[in-house]
Amino acid sequence: MTSHQLPALKGGALALLAAVLFGVSTPLVQRLGLGIGPFTTAALLYVGAAFIGALTRQPVGREARVLRSDVPRLLAMALFGAVVGPVALAWGLQRTSGTGASLMLTLEALFTAVLAWRLYHETMDRRVWAAVLLLLAGGLALVLDQSQSGSNQAWGLIAVMVATAAWGMDNTLSRALAERDPGQVVLFKALLGVAATTMTAWLTGEPTPGVLAALGLMAVGASGYGLSLRFYLLAQRAFGAARTGSVFAFAPFIGAALAIILGDRSGGWGLWLGGILMLLGVIVHLMENHRHEHQHEALEHVHAHTHDDGHHDHVHDPMPVGPHSHAHVHHPIRHSHAHVPDAHHSHRH
Repeated sequence: MTSHQLPALKGGALALLAAVLFGVSTPLVQRLGLGIGPFTTAALLYVGAAFIGALTRQPVGREARVLRSDVPRLLAMALFGAVVGPVALAWGLQRTSGTGASLMLTLEALFTAVLAWRLYHETMDRRVWAAVLLLLAGGLALVLDQSQSGSNQAWGLIAVMVATAAWGMDNTLSRALAERDPGQVVLFKALLGVAATTMTAWLTGEPTPGVLAALGLMAVGASGYGLSLRFYLLAQRAFGAARTGSVFAFAPFIGAALAIILGDRSGGWGLWLGGILMLLGVIVHLMENHRHEHQHEALEHVHAHTHDDGHHDHVHDPMPVGPHSHAHVHHPIRHSHAHVPDAHHSHRH
């Protein structure tokens, strides 16, 4: 089947790639952040993310620009996603195992899915709920397995849970910017986060990190926070916030597996059971085929698009090849095809 026949496939693959990059980053942040304050750790991570954002910005005409009206949303995203989330995670990672922290991150999908369902009215049919429940069951199996090693890690795990709630809000807020240039969104969010966390680190007197640790955290931030966020935004564009958040829940298993490879032996049977359940959840999402007759109302907006998707039939002279961005109008149309909650399919059910 093509990506038009299974539109969830493209979004799911992008979300899975974002999950891999972020999942790998968690145990690495734990190792590289030893002895470094949580605000300093967050600042270094988003310095790396800002570099990726600057490097991947697209020229005018290929992607839609970030607008002045987007600034309040970017500020909120930076607060939740680039300050509260990474600071809480860094603090928690210094008080719990890499496996336990990675597993707790599963809750991010639950927060994201519920917020997207309530705030954006994204469709949550039986297949999507089944995928979410499989992912949640996998996460619970992993957390139960981890809890058998003792309760002295409780405060660290609670801090990681706070990070998942903050990132769930960040994910939901970023849905409205999914049609903007993801390079610009990553850059602006990262710069705002760096400014806030650097100032706080200085005010609280956190120690200056070593050169190697700083470079390592910036490298992890470039891949696990910068590139991961870029792919996450592209997945939201193709796939919606709730589905992207649920597939992204595979990240904890990846992080837990890497933590074990790096020497963490706190996992047992629950790790494998949880991994299998989460993998099934991802597969259910990727194979989603939501199809029915639906009405498109008149719409004018700006975003990157092509002319082979059945929704962009306006003409150019000459006709551009590949993705391009400009203001364009959609005329009312009623048709039936497989679709997901993207910018053109926000109708209610």
